[in-house]
Amino acid sequence: MFIDTAKIFVKSGDGGSGSVSFRREKYMPLGGPDGGDGGDGGDVILIADGNMTTLLDFSYARKFIAESGVRGSGSKCYGKAGEDLYVKVPMGTIVRDVETDKIMCDLSHAGDKYVVCRAGKGGKGNVKFCTPTRQAPNFAEPGMPGEERWIKLELKLLADVGLLGFPNVGKSSLLSVVSKATPKIANYHFTTLKPSLGVVSVKGVQSFVMADIPGIIEGAAEGVGLGIDFLRHIERTRMLIHVVDISGIEGRDPVEDFIKINEELKKYDVKLWDRPQIVAANKSDMLFDEEVFENFKKKLNGMGYDDSKIFKISAATSQGVEDLMKEAARMLTTIPVTELVISDEDKFIVEEKRFTYTINVNEEGTFVIEGSFVDRLLNAVNVNEPDSLKYFHKVLKNKGVFDALVAKGIQDGDLVRLQNFEFEFLL
Repeated sequence: MFIDTAKIFVKSGDGGSGSVSFRREKYMPLGGPDGGDGGDGGDVILIADGNMTTLLDFSYARKFIAESGVRGSGSKCYGKAGEDLYVKVPMGTIVRDVETDKIMCDLSHAGDKYVVCRAGKGGKGNVKFCTPTRQAPNFAEPGMPGEERWIKLELKLLADVGLLGFPNVGKSSLLSVVSKATPKIANYHFTTLKPSLGVVSVKGVQSFVMADIPGIIEGAAEGVGLGIDFLRHIERTRMLIHVVDISGIEGRDPVEDFIKINEELKKYDVKLWDRPQIVAANKSDMLFDEEVFENFKKKLNGMGYDDSKIFKISAATSQGVEDLMKEAARMLTTIPVTELVISDEDKFIVEEKRFTYTINVNEEGTFVIEGSFVDRLLNAVNVNEPDSLKYFHKVLKNKGVFDALVAKGIQDGDLVRLQNFEFEFLL
């Protein structure tokens, strides 16, 4: 089964919280704080694997969560860091953020890596908060939460040449003749429902990879049938071989088909329309009037295509196929390999969301602060202990929470609530 899109959930590991601990040994009852730092969480890293050809694995596993860091402990022991989670994807995978639909990365080469979710940092233990005036801090820093998001994986085949044309014009037959690929071949429309790759090896020329793209139909650029899914795979190709049925045995006009397919390319992406093309007039073994091919050439000449780019072939008998492949190989030597260009508008920018919170005013006029880090901070301190409470307020001030409360219109004496803890606000 060929799967070329997948939606998965990824989450990096949370950082471990710092430890609140005091050294208690024989003859040293007041040995001071010795709480160690928490370990960092693990990143989620995507890596391109040359041995994968589809996204089928992601039909069964949709959630990928990295290991969290371990909490610190006494004797200044640091918590263990979480292991990074490596997720293998096929080469040619585009990664999009589902929420914004922007492109995060393009993993087009074997071994390419991208950190899709960065881990949360471990919190500091209470030994780090010891000062000359605060010699027994009864609090520690909480670990930071890891990032999480839904991402979309899009597989775009990596091929030098793409076979283009309406259904049942002989693209699969041509690929099977010039390579060891074994695409499904039959005399009915839409035999090919998935792209096939084959390595073309012709004596005397450099081998190249050719892809059999499923037949394009009118309206493909607007999503008719599976058009957009098919057109996606053409984006990676350096040049196209446009296959038409010159025999007309199904009552189709090869010139009209040629024009319609190019219109679909132009609607989808003008860069595909400008891509170098060779025209392969296939099924010539069933052509009983040579004038049909000559008229076809004349009409294409009128559209700017010269005779050197128009070949009369028969995939069934191999007539003209070798010359076609040699011309494709020659043209590839003149076409540079280009990377997929991601515009600034389409590129995903990672926003810093380490310290997140919301402030709402309830019916009683209480300012309610909610957020992942605020909750962690409150859980890490002892609000009944003066030094711990001072540290708690200091963090809220340094992180801009108090300024945000003022911007919300808070006044002296108004209540502020975090979880079940309330305090009176004073400017």
